[in-house]
Amino acid sequence: MQLIERQDIERREHEIFSPEATFSDSSRGREHPEEEDPLRTCFQRDRDRILHSKSFRRLANKTQVFLAPEGDHFRTRLTHTLEVAQVSCSIARALGLNVDLTEAIALGHDLGHTPFGHAGERALCRARAEYRAIDPSSKEGKSLFRHNEQSVRIARVLEKDGRGLNLTFEVLDGICCHTGSLAATTPEGRIVARADRIAYIAHDIDDAERAGLLREEDLPEESRRVLGESSSARIETMVHDMVATSMAEGDIAMSDEVWRATMNLRSMLFENLYEAGDAKLEEPKAEHLVTSLFRYFVTHLDEVPEEYRIHDDPPDVQVADYLSSMTDRYAIRIYESINVPRGWALT
Repeated sequence: MQLIERQDIERREHEIFSPEATFSDSSRGREHPEEEDPLRTCFQRDRDRILHSKSFRRLANKTQVFLAPEGDHFRTRLTHTLEVAQVSCSIARALGLNVDLTEAIALGHDLGHTPFGHAGERALCRARAEYRAIDPSSKEGKSLFRHNEQSVRIARVLEKDGRGLNLTFEVLDGICCHTGSLAATTPEGRIVARADRIAYIAHDIDDAERAGLLREEDLPEESRRVLGESSSARIETMVHDMVATSMAEGDIAMSDEVWRATMNLRSMLFENLYEAGDAKLEEPKAEHLVTSLFRYFVTHLDEVPEEYRIHDDPPDVQVADYLSSMTDRYAIRIYESINVPRGWALT
Protein backbone atom coordinates (compact mmCIF):
# COMPACT_ATOMS: atom_id res chain seq x y z
CA MET A 1 0.00 0.00 0.00
CA GLN A 2 1.00 3.61 -0.56
CA LEU A 3 0.33 6.37 1.94
CA ILE A 4 -1.36 9.36 0.29
CA GLU A 5 -1.16 12.46 2.45
CA ARG A 6 -2.96 15.76 2.21
CA GLN A 7 -0.10 17.41 0.35
CA ASP A 8 -0.23 14.63 -2.26
CA ILE A 9 -3.94 15.25 -2.83
CA GLU A 10 -3.40 18.99 -3.08
CA ARG A 11 -0.60 18.47 -5.58
CA ARG A 12 -2.77 16.17 -7.70
CA GLU A 13 -5.53 18.79 -7.74
CA HIS A 14 -3.20 21.16 -9.59
CA GLU A 15 -2.32 18.39 -12.04
CA ILE A 16 -5.86 17.25 -12.96
CA PHE A 17 -8.30 20.04 -12.11
CA SER A 18 -9.44 22.76 -14.47
CA PRO A 19 -7.78 26.15 -13.92
CA GLU A 20 -11.22 27.46 -12.90
CA ALA A 21 -11.48 24.98 -9.99
CA THR A 22 -11.25 25.96 -6.35
CA PHE A 23 -8.02 24.41 -5.06
CA SER A 24 -7.89 23.10 -1.52
CA ASP A 25 -4.52 24.71 -0.77
CA SER A 26 -5.91 28.09 -1.86
CA SER A 27 -8.90 28.15 0.49
CA ARG A 28 -9.62 31.42 2.25
CA GLY A 29 -9.56 29.40 5.44
CA ARG A 30 -11.73 29.16 8.53
CA GLU A 31 -13.15 31.70 10.95
CA HIS A 32 -11.04 30.06 13.66
CA PRO A 33 -7.67 28.89 12.27
CA GLU A 34 -6.79 25.24 12.80
CA GLU A 35 -3.84 23.01 12.21
CA GLU A 36 -4.17 21.15 8.89
CA ASP A 37 -5.11 17.47 8.90
CA PRO A 38 -2.27 15.21 7.72
CA LEU A 39 -4.52 13.08 5.48
CA ARG A 40 -7.52 15.17 4.45
CA THR A 41 -7.82 18.45 2.60
CA CYS A 42 -9.78 21.27 4.21
CA PHE A 43 -12.85 20.53 2.08
CA GLN A 44 -12.72 16.82 2.86
CA ARG A 45 -12.70 17.69 6.55
CA ASP A 46 -15.72 19.95 6.05
CA ARG A 47 -17.61 17.17 4.28
CA ASP A 48 -16.87 14.78 7.13
CA ARG A 49 -17.90 17.31 9.79
CA ILE A 50 -21.23 17.85 8.08
CA LEU A 51 -21.85 14.11 7.68
CA HIS A 52 -21.23 13.50 11.39
CA SER A 53 -23.30 16.46 12.61
CA LYS A 54 -26.58 16.12 14.49
CA SER A 55 -28.26 18.47 12.04
CA PHE A 56 -27.43 16.20 9.12
CA ARG A 57 -28.88 13.14 10.84
CA ARG A 58 -32.11 14.98 11.59
CA LEU A 59 -32.74 15.51 7.87
CA ALA A 60 -33.89 11.87 7.69
CA ASN A 61 -37.12 12.83 9.48
CA LYS A 62 -37.84 16.21 7.90
CA THR A 63 -40.37 16.74 5.12
CA GLN A 64 -39.33 17.28 1.53
CA VAL A 65 -42.79 17.77 -0.07
CA PHE A 66 -45.14 15.16 1.38
CA LEU A 67 -45.84 15.50 5.11
CA ALA A 68 -45.65 12.16 6.96
CA PRO A 69 -46.14 10.17 3.73
CA GLU A 70 -47.54 6.65 3.80
CA GLY A 71 -44.98 4.50 2.03
CA ASP A 72 -41.27 3.82 2.08
CA HIS A 73 -40.20 5.46 -1.16
CA PHE A 74 -41.10 9.14 -0.82
CA ARG A 75 -38.19 11.54 -0.47
CA THR A 76 -37.26 13.14 2.82
CA ARG A 77 -35.01 16.15 3.25
CA LEU A 78 -32.09 13.72 3.68
CA THR A 79 -32.67 11.75 0.47
CA HIS A 80 -33.13 15.04 -1.37
CA THR A 81 -29.77 16.18 0.00
CA LEU A 82 -28.06 12.99 -1.13
CA GLU A 83 -29.54 13.32 -4.61
CA VAL A 84 -28.33 16.93 -4.83
CA ALA A 85 -24.85 15.74 -3.83
CA GLN A 86 -24.86 13.02 -6.49
CA VAL A 87 -25.99 15.37 -9.27
CA SER A 88 -23.58 18.09 -8.15
CA CYS A 89 -20.57 15.79 -7.98
CA SER A 90 -21.31 14.30 -11.40
CA ILE A 91 -21.26 17.78 -12.94
CA ALA A 92 -18.21 18.97 -10.99
CA ARG A 93 -16.21 15.86 -11.87
CA ALA A 94 -16.98 16.20 -15.57
CA LEU A 95 -15.91 19.85 -15.52
CA GLY A 96 -12.65 19.18 -13.67
CA LEU A 97 -13.77 21.10 -10.58
CA ASN A 98 -13.29 20.30 -6.90
CA VAL A 99 -15.62 17.39 -6.11
CA ASP A 100 -14.82 17.46 -2.37
CA LEU A 101 -15.87 21.10 -2.08
CA THR A 102 -18.97 20.46 -4.19
CA GLU A 103 -19.99 17.51 -2.02
CA ALA A 104 -19.50 19.43 1.22
CA ILE A 105 -21.70 22.29 0.01
CA ALA A 106 -24.39 19.93 -1.24
CA LEU A 107 -24.49 17.89 1.97
CA GLY A 108 -24.75 21.05 4.08
CA HIS A 109 -27.13 23.11 1.98
CA ASP A 110 -30.33 22.17 3.85
CA LEU A 111 -29.05 21.70 7.42
CA GLY A 112 -31.20 24.60 8.60
CA HIS A 113 -34.50 23.53 7.07
CA THR A 114 -37.51 23.57 9.34
CA PRO A 115 -39.80 20.62 10.04
CA PHE A 116 -42.67 20.31 7.55
CA GLY A 117 -40.67 21.77 4.66
CA HIS A 118 -41.47 25.22 3.33
CA ALA A 119 -44.76 25.28 5.24
CA GLY A 120 -42.75 25.29 8.46
CA GLU A 121 -40.44 27.97 7.06
CA ARG A 122 -43.38 30.24 6.19
CA ALA A 123 -44.96 29.73 9.60
CA LEU A 124 -41.74 30.57 11.39
CA CYS A 125 -41.36 33.76 9.34
CA ARG A 126 -44.89 34.88 10.20
CA ALA A 127 -44.55 33.99 13.87
CA ARG A 128 -41.34 36.00 14.22
CA ALA A 129 -42.92 38.92 12.33
CA GLU A 130 -45.86 38.81 14.74
CA TYR A 131 -43.48 38.79 17.70
CA ARG A 132 -41.57 41.78 16.34
CA ALA A 133 -44.76 43.58 15.24
CA ILE A 134 -43.71 43.56 11.59
CA ASP A 135 -46.01 43.09 8.60
CA PRO A 136 -45.36 39.42 7.69
CA SER A 137 -46.00 40.12 4.00
CA SER A 138 -43.35 42.84 3.89
CA LYS A 139 -39.83 42.25 2.63
CA GLU A 140 -38.52 42.45 6.19
CA GLY A 141 -41.17 40.08 7.48
CA LYS A 142 -40.52 37.49 4.79
CA SER A 143 -36.78 37.58 5.47
CA LEU A 144 -37.02 36.80 9.19
CA PHE A 145 -36.23 33.15 8.57
CA ARG A 146 -34.46 31.69 5.54
CA HIS A 147 -33.34 28.10 5.64
CA ASN A 148 -30.11 28.80 3.74
CA GLU A 149 -29.08 31.44 6.28
CA GLN A 150 -30.09 29.11 9.10
CA SER A 151 -27.90 26.39 7.58
CA VAL A 152 -24.94 28.75 7.84
CA ARG A 153 -25.92 29.69 11.40
CA ILE A 154 -26.01 26.02 12.38
CA ALA A 155 -22.56 25.45 10.90
CA ARG A 156 -21.04 28.59 12.42
CA VAL A 157 -22.76 28.84 15.80
CA LEU A 158 -25.14 26.09 16.87
CA GLU A 159 -23.52 22.72 16.19
CA LYS A 160 -21.20 21.06 18.72
CA ASP A 161 -22.79 22.70 21.77
CA GLY A 162 -22.41 26.22 20.47
CA ARG A 163 -18.91 25.93 19.05
CA GLY A 164 -20.02 25.36 15.46
CA LEU A 165 -18.36 23.21 12.81
CA ASN A 166 -15.82 25.89 11.83
CA LEU A 167 -16.20 25.21 8.11
CA THR A 168 -14.19 26.94 5.41
CA PHE A 169 -15.36 30.16 3.84
CA GLU A 170 -15.99 28.47 0.48
CA VAL A 171 -18.35 25.86 1.95
CA LEU A 172 -20.30 28.42 4.00
CA ASP A 173 -20.57 30.68 0.95
CA GLY A 174 -21.92 27.86 -1.22
CA ILE A 175 -24.45 26.83 1.43
CA CYS A 176 -25.70 30.40 1.86
CA CYS A 177 -25.97 31.05 -1.88
CA HIS A 178 -27.63 27.80 -2.96
CA THR A 179 -30.92 29.71 -3.13
CA GLY A 180 -31.82 33.37 -3.51
CA SER A 181 -30.46 36.12 -5.71
CA LEU A 182 -26.77 35.95 -4.77
CA ALA A 183 -24.46 33.64 -6.71
CA ALA A 184 -21.79 31.66 -4.92
CA THR A 185 -18.23 32.91 -5.35
CA THR A 186 -17.00 29.47 -6.46
CA PRO A 187 -18.08 27.47 -9.54
CA GLU A 188 -18.63 24.51 -7.21
CA GLY A 189 -21.15 26.51 -5.21
CA ARG A 190 -22.92 27.62 -8.38
CA ILE A 191 -23.17 23.98 -9.45
CA VAL A 192 -24.95 23.06 -6.21
CA ALA A 193 -27.49 25.86 -6.69
CA ARG A 194 -28.41 24.48 -10.13
CA ALA A 195 -28.23 20.84 -9.00
CA ASP A 196 -30.66 21.59 -6.17
CA ARG A 197 -33.26 22.56 -8.75
CA ILE A 198 -32.45 19.64 -11.03
CA ALA A 199 -32.87 17.20 -8.15
CA TYR A 200 -36.09 18.53 -6.65
CA ILE A 201 -37.79 19.04 -10.00
CA ALA A 202 -37.03 15.47 -11.01
CA HIS A 203 -37.75 13.72 -7.74
CA ASP A 204 -40.81 15.78 -6.78
CA ILE A 205 -42.42 14.80 -10.08
CA ASP A 206 -41.49 11.19 -9.36
CA ASP A 207 -43.03 11.36 -5.87
CA ALA A 208 -46.16 13.12 -7.15
CA GLU A 209 -46.64 10.43 -9.79
CA ARG A 210 -46.18 7.74 -7.13
CA ALA A 211 -48.82 9.48 -5.00
CA GLY A 212 -51.25 9.61 -7.93
CA LEU A 213 -51.23 13.42 -8.01
CA LEU A 214 -49.57 13.76 -11.43
CA ARG A 215 -49.34 11.67 -14.57
CA GLU A 216 -46.54 11.82 -17.08
CA GLU A 217 -48.96 13.19 -19.68
CA ASP A 218 -49.80 16.10 -17.32
CA LEU A 219 -46.31 17.53 -17.74
CA PRO A 220 -45.74 20.33 -20.28
CA GLU A 221 -45.33 18.81 -23.71
CA GLU A 222 -42.33 20.94 -24.62
CA SER A 223 -40.53 20.00 -21.39
CA ARG A 224 -41.09 16.31 -22.04
CA ARG A 225 -39.88 16.68 -25.61
CA VAL A 226 -36.70 18.53 -24.61
CA LEU A 227 -35.87 16.77 -21.34
CA GLY A 228 -37.26 13.27 -21.69
CA GLU A 229 -40.15 11.03 -20.68
CA SER A 230 -38.90 9.89 -17.25
CA SER A 231 -37.17 11.30 -14.18
CA SER A 232 -33.90 9.55 -14.97
CA ALA A 233 -33.97 10.74 -18.57
CA ARG A 234 -34.66 14.31 -17.48
CA ILE A 235 -31.80 14.31 -14.96
CA GLU A 236 -29.43 12.93 -17.59
CA THR A 237 -30.47 15.59 -20.11
CA MET A 238 -30.08 18.45 -17.62
CA VAL A 239 -26.71 17.21 -16.34
CA HIS A 240 -25.25 16.63 -19.81
CA ASP A 241 -26.54 19.97 -21.06
CA MET A 242 -25.11 21.77 -18.04
CA VAL A 243 -21.70 20.22 -18.58
CA ALA A 244 -21.65 21.03 -22.31
CA THR A 245 -22.97 24.59 -21.88
CA SER A 246 -20.62 25.36 -18.98
CA MET A 247 -17.67 24.19 -21.05
CA ALA A 248 -18.73 26.39 -23.94
CA GLU A 249 -19.49 29.51 -21.89
CA GLY A 250 -16.77 29.26 -19.27
CA ASP A 251 -19.20 29.47 -16.35
CA ILE A 252 -21.91 27.30 -14.83
CA ALA A 253 -24.95 27.46 -17.08
CA MET A 254 -27.58 25.56 -19.06
CA SER A 255 -28.57 26.14 -22.66
CA ASP A 256 -31.55 28.42 -23.18
CA GLU A 257 -33.71 25.56 -24.48
CA VAL A 258 -33.04 23.20 -21.57
CA TRP A 259 -33.27 25.98 -18.98
CA ARG A 260 -36.64 27.09 -20.38
CA ALA A 261 -37.95 23.51 -20.35
CA THR A 262 -36.67 23.06 -16.79
CA MET A 263 -38.30 26.25 -15.55
CA ASN A 264 -41.58 25.26 -17.23
CA LEU A 265 -41.54 22.06 -15.19
CA ARG A 266 -40.79 24.06 -12.05
CA SER A 267 -43.70 26.43 -12.73
CA MET A 268 -45.99 23.45 -13.25
CA LEU A 269 -44.91 22.01 -9.90
CA PHE A 270 -45.62 25.26 -8.11
CA GLU A 271 -49.07 25.52 -9.67
CA ASN A 272 -50.08 21.90 -9.16
CA LEU A 273 -48.09 20.60 -6.20
CA TYR A 274 -46.27 23.16 -4.06
CA GLU A 275 -49.04 25.77 -3.90
CA ALA A 276 -52.16 23.71 -4.63
CA GLY A 277 -53.45 20.15 -4.78
CA ASP A 278 -53.83 17.28 -2.34
CA ALA A 279 -50.21 17.45 -1.16
CA LYS A 280 -51.12 20.77 0.51
CA LEU A 281 -54.05 19.46 2.59
CA GLU A 282 -52.06 18.93 5.78
CA GLU A 283 -49.97 22.09 5.54
CA PRO A 284 -52.39 24.40 7.44
CA LYS A 285 -52.15 22.00 10.37
CA ALA A 286 -48.35 22.00 10.16
CA GLU A 287 -48.25 25.81 10.02
CA HIS A 288 -50.61 26.03 13.01
CA LEU A 289 -48.39 23.62 14.94
CA VAL A 290 -45.20 25.60 14.26
CA THR A 291 -46.92 28.90 15.11
CA SER A 292 -48.33 27.49 18.35
CA LEU A 293 -44.94 26.14 19.40
CA PHE A 294 -43.29 29.48 18.69
CA ARG A 295 -45.87 31.40 20.75
CA TYR A 296 -45.48 28.97 23.62
CA PHE A 297 -41.68 28.85 23.79
CA VAL A 298 -41.14 32.56 23.29
CA THR A 299 -42.97 33.03 26.63
CA HIS A 300 -41.38 29.94 28.23
CA LEU A 301 -37.73 30.42 27.36
CA ASP A 302 -36.66 28.34 30.33
CA GLU A 303 -38.08 25.31 28.52
CA VAL A 304 -35.91 25.87 25.45
CA PRO A 305 -32.89 23.53 25.67
CA GLU A 306 -29.77 25.22 26.96
CA GLU A 307 -27.81 24.55 23.75
CA TYR A 308 -30.04 27.14 21.99
CA ARG A 309 -29.69 29.73 24.77
CA ILE A 310 -25.96 29.83 25.43
CA HIS A 311 -25.29 32.74 23.07
CA ASP A 312 -27.80 35.08 24.75
CA ASP A 313 -29.64 35.86 21.51
CA PRO A 314 -33.07 37.57 21.50
CA PRO A 315 -35.97 35.27 22.47
CA ASP A 316 -37.34 34.89 18.95
CA VAL A 317 -33.90 33.88 17.65
CA GLN A 318 -33.48 31.25 20.36
CA VAL A 319 -36.92 29.81 19.68
CA ALA A 320 -36.40 29.85 15.91
CA ASP A 321 -33.13 27.97 16.40
CA TYR A 322 -34.90 25.36 18.51
CA LEU A 323 -37.95 24.95 16.27
CA SER A 324 -35.98 24.78 13.03
CA SER A 325 -33.85 22.00 14.49
CA MET A 326 -36.87 19.79 15.14
CA THR A 327 -37.84 16.83 13.00
CA ASP A 328 -41.48 16.49 12.00
CA ARG A 329 -42.07 13.73 14.54
CA TYR A 330 -40.36 15.56 17.39
CA ALA A 331 -42.33 18.76 16.70
CA ILE A 332 -45.59 16.79 16.80
CA ARG A 333 -44.57 15.08 20.05
CA ILE A 334 -43.66 18.38 21.73
CA TYR A 335 -46.91 19.97 20.53
CA GLU A 336 -48.89 17.07 21.98
CA SER A 337 -47.05 17.24 25.29
CA ILE A 338 -47.98 20.93 25.61
CA ASN A 339 -51.54 20.86 24.25
CA VAL A 340 -53.00 17.37 24.65
CA PRO A 341 -54.20 16.32 28.13
CA ARG A 342 -52.62 13.21 29.55
CA GLY A 343 -54.46 10.72 31.73
CA TRP A 344 -53.46 10.07 35.34
CA ALA A 345 -51.08 7.17 35.77
CA LEU A 346 -51.77 4.95 38.76
CA THR A 347 -48.78 3.62 40.68
